[in-house]
Amino acid sequence: MRLGFLRIHSQALLLLVLFLSCVRNSTETPVIPPSTNPLANEFIGYGVVNIAFAHVTADPLQDTPLGFLRKRSLVQITERRTLSGRGNTETWVKITEYSADPNSAQTAIEGWLRENSLNVYDNVFQAVTASQAMLP
Repeated sequence: MRLGFLRIHSQALLLLVLFLSCVRNSTETPVIPPSTNPLANEFIGYGVVNIAFAHVTADPLQDTPLGFLRKRSLVQITERRTLSGRGNTETWVKITEYSADPNSAQTAIEGWLRENSLNVYDNVFQAVTASQAMLP
């Protein structure tokens, strides 16, 4: 019985010594974020319209379209918002129409699209390849 008491006592003493050694030597180093946020980009990615006509609006959840984009159109995504309206939740993306041809004279349309009307890609090369492979 005396041996069991000493064993419990010695284990408690060992735990106390370990705890005190951790507390005494704990020096906190502050976490300093980098000056530029590594997730900050001027864009999120690129998208390819995957439906026949996509309505571009001035604001998310607005019914009045600014214009339309056809299937296979390339867009640059600059912002993403998840909004609740009309009883459901939808994800919208702010886009600028993107032309893979630098000599193109088309006017770019800017506005908001439902994200489910796009296939989203990390870079322009993936988006251009997907657009070219998509059936009209």
